[in-house]
Amino acid sequence: MSTDAADRPADAFLGLLDQPVYVVTAEADGTRAGCLVGFGSQCSIRPLRFAVWLSPENRTHRVACRAFALGVHLLPPDDAGRALATLFGGSSGDDIDKFSRASWHLGPYGVPVLTGAAAWFVGRVVGRAEGGDHTAFLLEPVTGGGAALLPLSVLDQRAVARVDPGHPA
Repeated sequence: MSTDAADRPADAFLGLLDQPVYVVTAEADGTRAGCLVGFGSQCSIRPLRFAVWLSPENRTHRVACRAFALGVHLLPPDDAGRALATLFGGSSGDDIDKFSRASWHLGPYGVPVLTGAAAWFVGRVVGRAEGGDHTAFLLEPVTGGGAALLPLSVLDQRAVARVDPGHPA
């Protein structure tokens, strides 16, 4: 982030946030993909909706555009969670098969579900919207799991600040 607030007026506000990170997974036409995502949030109560924002630079975006549903995973703030964040955020699916390096199982609609997630859900894609340099995928959650241990603590953006993106910026 810029240190000069005049460059980007919202930087002072945004610098105070430390939101969770997610790993989003997708499957379409036999192709799996997944990436680390810093932008995601519940965006409706009735009906329940969650939006995740993917960069078009990312292979996961290309697969997600053809997918019926996406998986959204919260990671634990331990070494295993950081390893998943590094795998899914610091490497490109164009170069490696991330799923050969992570424990996962087949979820609803063929979506890969990471077994190391603190919590996860699979959501049906009900809409998309372009927004700057990312695309919002609007999801209708259909099933999920995890988070058996409360209070739940999850990996956040500050914890993964040193992960270099696996795709060009």
